[in-house]
Amino acid sequence: MISPARPPARRIAALLTGTIVLALAATGCGGRTGAGSATGKVASITALDYYTDEPEHTQWGEMLTACGKTAGVKVEQTSVPGASLTPKVLQQASSRTLPDLLMLDNPDLQQIAQTGALTPLDEYGIDSSGYAEGILSAGTYKGELYGLAPNVSTIALFYNKDMLARAGVAVPRTWDELKAAAAELTRPGRYGIAVDANATFEGTWQFLPFLWSNGGDEKQLDTPQAAQALQLWVDLVKSGSMSKSVLNWTQADVHDQFVAGRTAMMINGPWRIPALNQDRNLHWGVAPIPVPRSGQTPVTPLGGEVWTVPQSPSKARQEKAAQVLTCLNDSSNMLTLAKQHFTVPSRTATAGRYAEQVPSMTAFAKSVEGARARTSELGAEWPKAATGIYTAIQSALTGEQTPEEALRHAQQIATSS
Repeated sequence: MISPARPPARRIAALLTGTIVLALAATGCGGRTGAGSATGKVASITALDYYTDEPEHTQWGEMLTACGKTAGVKVEQTSVPGASLTPKVLQQASSRTLPDLLMLDNPDLQQIAQTGALTPLDEYGIDSSGYAEGILSAGTYKGELYGLAPNVSTIALFYNKDMLARAGVAVPRTWDELKAAAAELTRPGRYGIAVDANATFEGTWQFLPFLWSNGGDEKQLDTPQAAQALQLWVDLVKSGSMSKSVLNWTQADVHDQFVAGRTAMMINGPWRIPALNQDRNLHWGVAPIPVPRSGQTPVTPLGGEVWTVPQSPSKARQEKAAQVLTCLNDSSNMLTLAKQHFTVPSRTATAGRYAEQVPSMTAFAKSVEGARARTSELGAEWPKAATGIYTAIQSALTGEQTPEEALRHAQQIATSS
C-alpha cells in the first residue's frame, strides 16, 4: 500500500538532516557495538519497517525469518507506525544506531540517502535486472541504487458492474467518456465517481495520473496541461457527478462510499480488493484510469516500499543484510508477498505471471510497467511540489480560485525556499 509522506515527519526531517550529515561525515555512521557488530560471524541482524497492522506484520515477519535462514542469520524485526518511521530513522542515523536492514516508503528514500546513511546496493552485487524503470528510479539517489522494492502498487478505476450495466454505460477509457459516464450514473443518493482530493499527499497521489497522463509535470505546475487536468476534477464536482465532500475524503472513505453504493466508480488501489471480496453482493471490476485521448496509456504514480542496507562499521552485518534483501527480491518471494498483500511483483516478468493467476490485478500490473516514481523529477524537493498540488486542488474544487490561479500559487509553493 502507499504511505503518503507525512508533514510532521517532514518537518522533523528538515530540522535533523543537517546535523545528521555532519554526524555521518565525522563518524562514518556507526552502528551497534558489542557482539557481532564488528567483523566475524554474525548470528543475527536487525530490521526496521512500518508494518504494524495484522496480518501484514506477521506475514512480513515470516518472510524475514525465512530469508534470514537462507542467509544463515536470525532477523530481529521491529515495526513502528508509519508516521514515526522517518523521524526514528533520522534520529538513529544521528546516534549511530541504525538497523542492519531498513524499509522505507519509496518517496522517503531521497531524504535518507542524502544524509549518507545508506549504502549503494552495487557494493553487494545485488541483481537489479528485470525491474521497470520507474521502480529502479524510486530506489535511486544521484545515480546510485540504494533500495529495491519486492512489490509495488499504483491506482486504477474501480467500477460497480451492476450499476454500469443497468445504466447502459461502458467502462470509460477517456476523460470525455468519464464525464459522460459519471453524469449518467449519478442518481439521488449516488454519485458517478469518487476520488480522494483531501489536503494531504494522498490527495496529490490521486491527482497525479490525470496530471501526468495529460503531459503535466511537477517541475512546472502552472501549465495548460496541468490546468486541464485540474479542470476535469472541477467539472465533475460542478456538474454534480462527484461529491464536494471529496475535499475531505481519504482513500478509505472513498472505498466506504463505493461499498455502500453511494458512488458507482472510484479511484483507489489494490489494497482495497480483500475488503471488496468480502461483500458477495458487490460485483466490481477494475480498469486503467481514463486518459485525455483515446489510445493513450495512463501514467500512474508508483507506491510501495524499498528495502535498504544502512551504513554500519560491520561489513559482515551489511553483507548479511544484503543477502536478506536479495532473498526478499527473489521472484518466488515477490509472488508470495503479492498474493498476500494484493500488490504487484516488481520484476516485470513475475508481474505478468501474477496477473494471469490473479485477474483482478491485471490493470494494476499493466499500469506498473509505466508507473513513475514521485521523486523521479525533483528528488528530495518532491514534498514541496506535492504540497503545492494538493493546495491547488483544494482551492480549485472549492471555487476559491480557477485551476490556472490555483496552479500558479502551487508553483510558488513548489519553488519556495
